[in-house]
Amino acid sequence: MSYSQGHKTGVDREVIKWLQDLELSFHPRNLRRDLSNGYLVAEIFSRYYPHDISVYSFHNGVSFSSKQKNWSRIQKFLKKKNLELSKEVIYGSIHCEPGAAEQLVQDIYEMLTNQNVTDVQGQQSQPSSLTHSTSSRSFGNNLVAAGIMAESDVSSDQRRAQISRGERELEHTAADRSLPTGGSLMGHQVFLSLLD
Repeated sequence: MSYSQGHKTGVDREVIKWLQDLELSFHPRNLRRDLSNGYLVAEIFSRYYPHDISVYSFHNGVSFSSKQKNWSRIQKFLKKKNLELSKEVIYGSIHCEPGAAEQLVQDIYEMLTNQNVTDVQGQQSQPSSLTHSTSSRSFGNNLVAAGIMAESDVSSDQRRAQISRGERELEHTAADRSLPTGGSLMGHQVFLSLLD
């Protein structure tokens, strides 16, 4: 079954835990974007085949040429090791198609661990200390992200307040300029009554 024929777009919890255990150079936050260039895929394979694939020969770029070069190297490596990933899933991952990256990472998980994702989903396991530590780390990361978002909300609110104050000052300045300068107190009283 291909990724576009009804596979869920999420990734199984066991696969996510496995990715975290690999201690990659960075944890993928957006699988579509982070796996599209092949850099993290090469890094995953380098954890299992350190003498056969070197991450240093891959470029962590976003250009299409970077993606092509990286994926070409990965496909040569896979052919050398008699491993196979669906060309449809690779193509979908390169082009950030929905569900392709999720399917790719699950296929790699099954290939490297010899465990089926469906087998893992059926098991009920007790949370381990690793699960606790990764969930704590995730909780901390979420707090940091929330703090950053809160800071950006505060700064955007402050900017809006400054703009609003600036607009009011401009209105007052324009109103001051429209006041009669002849010393007529009546004109000032009319203007002040308008402000109330």
